[in-house]
Amino acid sequence: MLENASLYEAIFVARQPVFHADETVWGYELLFRSGEENVANIIDDVQATSSVIVDGLTMALVGMSDKAKVLINFPEKMLVEDAGFALPKETCIIEVLENVSPSKKVLSAIRRLKDAGYAIAVDDYFGQPQLKPFLDLADIIKIDILELGSDPERIAGAVKSIPDNGSKLLGEKVEDNRTFGILKDMGFSLFQGFFFSKPEIIPGKKLTTNEMTKLQLLSELAKLDFEPKRLAEILQSDPNLAYRLFRYINSVGFGLQEKVTSLKRAIDMMGMVQAKQWLRTVIMADLNPAPKAGELAYMSVHRAKFLESICMQSNLKQCAPETLFITGLFSLLDAMLGVDMDTILCTLPLDDSVIQALTGEGRVHDLLALANSYEHGYWADTTRRLKSLDLDTVKADLLYAQSRNWAQKMLGFSKTEGP
Repeated sequence: MLENASLYEAIFVARQPVFHADETVWGYELLFRSGEENVANIIDDVQATSSVIVDGLTMALVGMSDKAKVLINFPEKMLVEDAGFALPKETCIIEVLENVSPSKKVLSAIRRLKDAGYAIAVDDYFGQPQLKPFLDLADIIKIDILELGSDPERIAGAVKSIPDNGSKLLGEKVEDNRTFGILKDMGFSLFQGFFFSKPEIIPGKKLTTNEMTKLQLLSELAKLDFEPKRLAEILQSDPNLAYRLFRYINSVGFGLQEKVTSLKRAIDMMGMVQAKQWLRTVIMADLNPAPKAGELAYMSVHRAKFLESICMQSNLKQCAPETLFITGLFSLLDAMLGVDMDTILCTLPLDDSVIQALTGEGRVHDLLALANSYEHGYWADTTRRLKSLDLDTVKADLLYAQSRNWAQKMLGFSKTEGP
């Protein structure tokens, strides 16, 4: 049964992380999807941005660090009507879309926002003369790296055309670590794209004992014959895990009148399935302490719950929720550990369907590709994949949003900061 559907059915918002040069999270851009038929193009961009302001921002802020910034796209009419003033200036960045014309009304509206203390970002710049009137007002200039073919010379040319007024350079659509390194050397300070989720394999790197122990524990939790008493043994052997479980179970979300201080009672209250999922989430969050790994852990847990939910709420044949959860959870291990997936899989006795999915084959991999399309905001590809899998778009959007909130809740008690 779909719970709290009314919270999500009116709007669907995805978010993409933006990183500092040290790969810590600076903030997120919100990406709006306005319904089943609206894919790449937004028919009513005013309605789209209004929905983001009214509903999407509240949804997206759940689980975010208090220091995280939020980029929100603004079409021309919303700028002229001063809709940006509805947003908190401490958190939100007004992003001027590339199709906005620099008329006197628009430039005056942007100056009003700047005078009031709002930061302004210019979207999709790659040297277009028509966007140059915005550059003097911009605090952040987003350069479309893919539009420039990821060519260092063309990127440098676009950068030279920008006035030296102290604005920050944000490289968007950064898809690999090589480009990320080039942009850092050019003076870019912010980076958006999925370079962080692609594995940067370190030649000769071996998994540490600590990493191997955690991977083996994840593999053990994936076994169908996993015994409940083993879960208690794992928690009893690690005081840190036990403490975090008590903190989680005693959260307001469970509505308990008395504090739970017994591991057995905590596991009984959560149920075996949820207790296993909680422990997996904690292990994933602890697997790599690097800053960007926190975002990868969040994405992995989100994928896992989304794929499991799709399986449970759809008519897909030969669909095992546990298999899909494990597939999503393990799908970014290579990026988290800097080791190729084949090496990781050699150490884990996983089900064949999971191994096939993680190496790019089979029906389960098709579902993994669907999750990837959602994450990128590739709405046309998302719609195509949903149709090929005979999945309802509205239901899938709802499950994706619910899975995000589930992941945020789980990771909120296993990390010092939200994803």
